[in-house]
Amino acid sequence: MSKIELTRRSMMKAGVAGLATPTVFAGTAWSFTNEPQGGAVTLGFNVPQTGPYADEGADELRAYELAVEHLNGGGDGGMINTFSSKTLDGTGILGKKVEYATGDTQTKGDAARASAKSMIEKDGAVMITGGSSSSVAVAVQGLCQEAGIIFMAGLTHSNDTTGKDRKANGFRHFFNGYMSGAALAPVLANRYGTDRKAYHLTADYTWGWTQQESIANSTEALGWETINNVMTPLASTDFSAYIAPVLNSGADVLVLNHYGGNMVNSLTNAVQFGLRDKEVNGKNFEIVVPLYSRLMARGAGENVKGILGSTNWHWSLPDDGSKAFVRSFGTKYGFPPSQAAQTCYVQTLLYADAVNRAGSFNPCAVVEALEGFEFDGLGNGPTLYRADDHQCFKDVLVVQGKENPTSEFDVLEVVEVTPRAQVEYPADHPMFGGAEASLGSCNAGA
Repeated sequence: MSKIELTRRSMMKAGVAGLATPTVFAGTAWSFTNEPQGGAVTLGFNVPQTGPYADEGADELRAYELAVEHLNGGGDGGMINTFSSKTLDGTGILGKKVEYATGDTQTKGDAARASAKSMIEKDGAVMITGGSSSSVAVAVQGLCQEAGIIFMAGLTHSNDTTGKDRKANGFRHFFNGYMSGAALAPVLANRYGTDRKAYHLTADYTWGWTQQESIANSTEALGWETINNVMTPLASTDFSAYIAPVLNSGADVLVLNHYGGNMVNSLTNAVQFGLRDKEVNGKNFEIVVPLYSRLMARGAGENVKGILGSTNWHWSLPDDGSKAFVRSFGTKYGFPPSQAAQTCYVQTLLYADAVNRAGSFNPCAVVEALEGFEFDGLGNGPTLYRADDHQCFKDVLVVQGKENPTSEFDVLEVVEVTPRAQVEYPADHPMFGGAEASLGSCNAGA
């Protein structure tokens, strides 16, 4: 018996709770939340339009709008032309024109749930995607599970998103903290040696916690010592009070588990305190930014030169998919896309393709189409959507701030492309909830 049939029978027997008063239509097999009627289908783009990750959100929204244009047959088609699956032909999704609604997550879980709920109930969104914060992703993923809606996560790097907080209706293309540690630690040990003392400053929410744990475990396994880990509020803008104690700590490496505007500000404060010019324990003092983005690097300016980190994708990659996306995005907006833009564009295409392959918008059919799906041509090499936890596995990039940038967009350079096999882990890994972590059952909502 198929997973869809099992889900249908369990729903009929026990009932599945959904959001208050969602729009539900009767399908040919059984009803599900927001089954598209007529000639159009609505997707919900939930991004931070205000708050500390607003720059990422703006680029995500640009990418979503470009994806819709390509799905509807506009522009040059972008990655549709390089995608290994060939169901997308410019006629929308299952022949329906793609429309969209938008929301502002404000980088706050409650606000993100409220905007997603509005798009589901008022706009009839059949899929929600977006976000640039793991706390937001976890919150919205939980809501979509309750509502019977597919959630295609945007930029979320916490291990928890596809770890202890994984959901059957949720999927993540972006990499995670464990993968950053596995890719970055060997490069750090090779560059700076194995006898190092690291001081961590960590954003105090789910992403920061799991990122710090991941980079600490990976570096300690190669000989580093973690001498302190200090939590910092997400709302912080001045990190001077957190940087000052590093000077007398005995540390010779500062690890900034910060993202977006937080990273720009904390790195700027660290440089102002002279950390990059210090010598400690007979070694040059070093700073590490485990999760990088081009937008952050541009914001930090000269301060990022030579600083190592990891990233999900970079616009300079030479594969056909990356070149096609950079060309399309650059033609439309006048500058290259960020990693946030790439993952959001790709998630939209992956959802549309899954619907076409399933022949249905029913979320449980989409889940079956995505689980275990292997694909190529979307900018990260051969990629797998693992069925056990709905995490994508692909190559990971180690990058550093470029010493001699040629433009405001040419601020990072790829140091190493870490092969997928090096960053893989079992689905029941302790960092991801262990054997107790479970996707649960797909929810069609009605």
